[in-house]
Amino acid sequence: MDNFTFYSPTKFVFGKDTEQQAGALVKEFGGSKVLLHFGGKSAEKSGLLGRVRESLKGAGVDFVELGGVHPNPLDDLVYEGIDLCRKNGVDFILAVGGGSVIDSAKAIAMGVCYDGDFWDFYSYTAQPKKALPVGTVLTIAAAGSEGSGDSVITKKDGMIKRGTGGECIRPKFSILNPALTQTLPAYQTACGATDIIAHVCERYFTNTKNVETTDRLCEAVLMAMIHETPKVIADANDYEARANIMWAGMVAHNNIVGVGRDQDWNSHGIEHELSGLYDCAHGAGLAVIMPSWMEFVYKHDVMRFAQWATRVWGCKMDFADPEATACEGIKRFREFLHSIGMPINFAELGAKEEDIPTLVMKFGLPEGGRTGGFVKLSSEDIAEIYKIAAKATL
Repeated sequence: MDNFTFYSPTKFVFGKDTEQQAGALVKEFGGSKVLLHFGGKSAEKSGLLGRVRESLKGAGVDFVELGGVHPNPLDDLVYEGIDLCRKNGVDFILAVGGGSVIDSAKAIAMGVCYDGDFWDFYSYTAQPKKALPVGTVLTIAAAGSEGSGDSVITKKDGMIKRGTGGECIRPKFSILNPALTQTLPAYQTACGATDIIAHVCERYFTNTKNVETTDRLCEAVLMAMIHETPKVIADANDYEARANIMWAGMVAHNNIVGVGRDQDWNSHGIEHELSGLYDCAHGAGLAVIMPSWMEFVYKHDVMRFAQWATRVWGCKMDFADPEATACEGIKRFREFLHSIGMPINFAELGAKEEDIPTLVMKFGLPEGGRTGGFVKLSSEDIAEIYKIAAKATL
């Protein structure tokens, strides 16, 4: 196990009706003038925004509003939010929504405190050091942004999707009411579940030795997701299954399961170009890319994949042919994703094989460059993974 420092100060308030505590929590963390940031009409229609507004008013917290966040949030709304915050003296941002809303709120929070272009953080020419405090009211279990110091934004010019991270954008508090996720369509629920699983897998496939504790934590979260996700696909109102998934989403990405080990993140980077170009759901893109990445890299450490297959998917270990066990685990993973309604190839996702050169170009590796933690990939390798994804079958 590698040396590490783990710091996760977010206050989590979990359970039914907890959104009614939003005003008191904003006040607890020093907010007096809030930007209420949200997405489309669903939060308004459900009454959630109304309850949050009443909570803010009840706590004596003034606020301005900015809605309109789309999936794969865009930079133009971030610029609008930065300007709105500066004009109104905003000192706290409250995000009501899923990962896209929270990521947009984090970008605004950084931008308000930065003299340059906030995109500097996403183009890796600057590191975020300061931001307005952010709180969240989560409405979908997926991205884990409610507990992480990460944010992903898409630049409208060129549809370039990039991420950044820093402790300054880790939320001060996050309200997690599983009941708020019960109105989600099955497809969106499945996309979120896939993202959660992918966050764990990016950490699980590591070159670091002797990480049994975090291996077991990763496996436990994956097994919980495999157990609970079909329940909510079958019954959207299964509160207990929703609750387990919502907490798994946070645990998967606040890095408690990833400390002390190197991590990969190539699948996320490769997928970002798909959702950037086609505006598909991030989880759906991951369902296509993650098993394809596994097929390309598993020979790098067959025994790690065989361990994953036996411990997580219940495959029988073939000691005479561990490669067969590894491949069976990847097969079962793809079958599971298909069973919850996820696409498994380009055609089902709406992507085009002829766009692979564009996707690789947008990924932006310099000539001769390589990226990743588990296996260092070249541009040619990334193209091969896209080709596997284009033709994948059960």
